[in-house]
Amino acid sequence: MNEGLKLTAWFGERERIGSRFLADALIDACERHAVRASCLLRGVEGFGAKHRLQSERLLSLSEDLPLAAVAVDAPARIEALLADVAGLQRGGLVTLERVALLGGDALPAADAGEAKLTVHLGRGQRAAGGAPAYRAVVAALHDAGVAGASVLLGVDGTAHGERRRARFLARNAEVPLMVVSVGEPGRLATALERIAALVPAAPLATLERVEVLKRDGVRLASPSPLADADAAGRPLWRMLSVYASEQSRHRGATLHTTLVRRLRAEGAAGATALRGIWGYHGDHEPHGDRLWSVRRRVPVVTVVLDRPQAADRWLGLIDELTDETGLVTSEIVPALRDGPGDAPPLAQP
Repeated sequence: MNEGLKLTAWFGERERIGSRFLADALIDACERHAVRASCLLRGVEGFGAKHRLQSERLLSLSEDLPLAAVAVDAPARIEALLADVAGLQRGGLVTLERVALLGGDALPAADAGEAKLTVHLGRGQRAAGGAPAYRAVVAALHDAGVAGASVLLGVDGTAHGERRRARFLARNAEVPLMVVSVGEPGRLATALERIAALVPAAPLATLERVEVLKRDGVRLASPSPLADADAAGRPLWRMLSVYASEQSRHRGATLHTTLVRRLRAEGAAGATALRGIWGYHGDHEPHGDRLWSVRRRVPVVTVVLDRPQAADRWLGLIDELTDETGLVTSEIVPALRDGPGDAPPLAQP
């Protein structure tokens, strides 16, 4: 395992820097710095610092959907990228997290606690035997008893430092995607051994600490206390993630939609719902869209980011709405910028 950094920017689809869309400018910067893996994700619903609800469900609210741009590499390369990001990102939230980089490396099974494993693949990448690589990875995680996994499809990004942009009427086989999973390190290690045998070119993977708070309506733990800032003086935010299905409900209403709208109504700093294409949580079998299915059965990850005191309040709301289903996790994320457009410049790591 090698030390790495993960930079994540949360912003709106229509946000611009000069005459260009910010999303293009950010991925251009990743390409210039030959970032090993980056992925631009488009949310299906959410809101940010200005509390404007955006949703693909209504045409009038779908013109500025939330985006998340994720970049992962060795510390020197991400730190070099920061100079460009500092000149581009005017508002929104930008976080910088330390991660372990795995490139076919074995994960020590003795590590304690829970962890989040993210595997970076291409949309059309194949596993041994010809199956889609992302499905083979999810199957390996499920068979190892990992608590949950979601495949999040990117619309742009870099792989091995090269630009991979989705284009209309193209196969887009190399456009990046991320398989995000949560579980015990021992089970993740077992899955990684299987993944290494199934996926010929060892994919880049990252490992981060995470707390599992709730699974299928059962509260397992409370989040660890959180200071206001880290040793470098960067403000610490709490990231709460709810892994569920698009068909998950609370009292008959769609869970992720209810979550986003309740959080907005009660004043949370921001929330984004990301729809996956394949995955599972808990004991459920891996699932996704099928050709003849009447209803969509894809995973949805709803991410809530806020300052510590406020995040503890939103956990109570999440507790209420996930009384029957969902995997709920907590992570600590140092913020490089945590305010609107007039926020101070990006802090350095």
